[in-house]
Amino acid sequence: MLTGSALINVMVAAAQKAGRALIRDFGEIEQLQVSRKNLGDFVSTADLRSEKIIIQELQKARPPYGFLIEESGTIQGEDADNTWIIDPLDGTSNFLHGIPQFAVSIALRRKGEVVAGVVYNPVVDELYWSEKGSGAFLNQRRLRVSGRQHLDEALLACGTPYGARGSSEKFTNGFRNLVKQVSGMRRFGCAALDLCFVAAGRLEGCFEMNLKAWDIAAGALIVKEAGGYVCDFEGEQSFLDKGSIIAGNEAIFLHLKKAILE
Repeated sequence: MLTGSALINVMVAAAQKAGRALIRDFGEIEQLQVSRKNLGDFVSTADLRSEKIIIQELQKARPPYGFLIEESGTIQGEDADNTWIIDPLDGTSNFLHGIPQFAVSIALRRKGEVVAGVVYNPVVDELYWSEKGSGAFLNQRRLRVSGRQHLDEALLACGTPYGARGSSEKFTNGFRNLVKQVSGMRRFGCAALDLCFVAAGRLEGCFEMNLKAWDIAAGALIVKEAGGYVCDFEGEQSFLDKGSIIAGNEAIFLHLKKAILE
């Protein structure tokens, strides 16, 4: 039984209901209708079904709030101070290839600041959640970032750019520098879960570029509430706008910043 606030309970209910629909579609992957948007960026009937469920659940609970959503864009609400930031299916390419590494991500931004976040992986029934100032949790277990301090014992995740988007000198130089020093580098294909893995101490850090706010809003809060640190590729706190992110425990975060920013 979840012991979060009324707000968290609303978000969790929406994420879990959408997750159940995704699991049904995941079991019938060959029958999904898929359309091509851009290189490596797909939208499926599963995305849209998940999005519809989340909107319905959140509008029912908090009618005045607005939305920023991957597929539908911005939906203005009567309450301009509160906006849901939603990715109904983060890791779409994994999903469409039958890889069980995807999640529903829901965050609430209030007066420009993310104050609550939920990331749900329905395949393994792992629910990450956090409310500003209240810590971070995996299901009912409180999370804390890893205590490892040296790069040679650190396991990192990154989201390697592809196609025309792979031209960032900062990313390329940072990756080249880090991959020679760390214990291992992983590319899971789901930014929301990468951040949650940092919060859970499964990874010491992660970094990625060319993201959108809905990919990282919930996960970034969960990292911070688990004792971790987050910034963009300029070392600032504008990651939701700039679409680049560096996250980690305190020691590894500093190593990542040095490798990517300098």
